[in-house]
Amino acid sequence: MFAFIRGWTDVDRTTQANVRLGAFLAFVAGATNAGGFLAVGQYTSHMTGLVSSVADNLVLGNLALAASAAGAILSFVAGAMTTAVLVNWGLRRRLHSAYGLPLLLESGALLLFGVAGASMGAFEPLFLPLTVLLLCYIMGLQNAVITKISRAEIRTTHVTGLVTDIGIELGKLLYINPRDGADPVLANRHKLRIHAVLVSCFFVGGVAGALGFKYAGFISTVPLAIGLWVLALRPLLRDVRQRLVSTAP
Repeated sequence: MFAFIRGWTDVDRTTQANVRLGAFLAFVAGATNAGGFLAVGQYTSHMTGLVSSVADNLVLGNLALAASAAGAILSFVAGAMTTAVLVNWGLRRRLHSAYGLPLLLESGALLLFGVAGASMGAFEPLFLPLTVLLLCYIMGLQNAVITKISRAEIRTTHVTGLVTDIGIELGKLLYINPRDGADPVLANRHKLRIHAVLVSCFFVGGVAGALGFKYAGFISTVPLAIGLWVLALRPLLRDVRQRLVSTAP
């Protein structure tokens, strides 16, 4: 297994590693988003809807709901900010695990979501809003990881943009070029395949997350957390070994 995932989160990147990591993170995002909806009744990666919710509720005078949606947006932003800080901190120190650090944090946050949700019980009025904020933070954290790694070519929670790009490339693919000597309109088939894979993984993750939460409850987040932890483990161990060697007498 370690041979297959080698390089997925290392600082030395390849296009193949970016796509594989993006596909896995899209699956995690879909599972977390769908499971989170069943848990808290809200999709936590849908920033477009949350921004609209703030505007609508302000106009309708529902200030509490507007503040709740605004808090969710700020949590998403905070997650993205955290990724930027961790990755840049790691890169400045030449860590192989620079891109894996946010995934380790996401793994811990998913476990926290599972533990908090399982013990919510009578404290639901208190924990429910905090759970929404935590899930939005996780989504921001994760989307920023793959965005930074792939230089904004791959996103895992922003399905609207992915579907839009798929539509654009399909339009190019079906376009009939006239024989007028002008530059032909050609579809980027590579981009089309990648975005189709990402949307498919998000959908499959959504189905898996919904089924997992329906039949297993909050504990269904544990496999997701373990998967993220395993991805980040190899470069982290490499950094630890190098640190031990450099400090050895």
